[in-house]
Amino acid sequence: MPPAPRTEPGKVAFADVEPNRRRGGDLRVLLSPKTCGATAGFMGAGTLLPGEFVSEHYHPYSEEFFYIVRGQMTLRLDGRPVKLSAGDSFMVPKNVRHRMDNDGDEDMFAVFFLGPLAPRPELGHVDTEELPGEGGLPQVGGRA
Repeated sequence: MPPAPRTEPGKVAFADVEPNRRRGGDLRVLLSPKTCGATAGFMGAGTLLPGEFVSEHYHPYSEEFFYIVRGQMTLRLDGRPVKLSAGDSFMVPKNVRHRMDNDGDEDMFAVFFLGPLAPRPELGHVDTEELPGEGGLPQVGGRA
């Protein structure tokens, strides 16, 4: 049986979370139902080196909010590019396909929040393109 989520405020350090590179880049979920008992959504942060990307996907239950701390990226919404730079924020509506590309020449670091939560974690992301280093679309989160 998995451990019960925390029910009191807690601190989670970026350096203490293992990077998730499954969809590309270095993404880390910091505050979530598992780490702090969050019930409204989850927050994380990520780094994209020049030339890195996060593969296209969408969230059927959640809006996604970005704040670019440093660097720049191109956020592609249903294929349409939106340039974001340090100090910019952006909200991706539910069911909108999006992909993040660092097409600049410096590291990009952003904070993200998704809410509300999907009914089950595996329903939260639907991948719409092959993941970096993998053939075919993954089963987790469904298929487009």
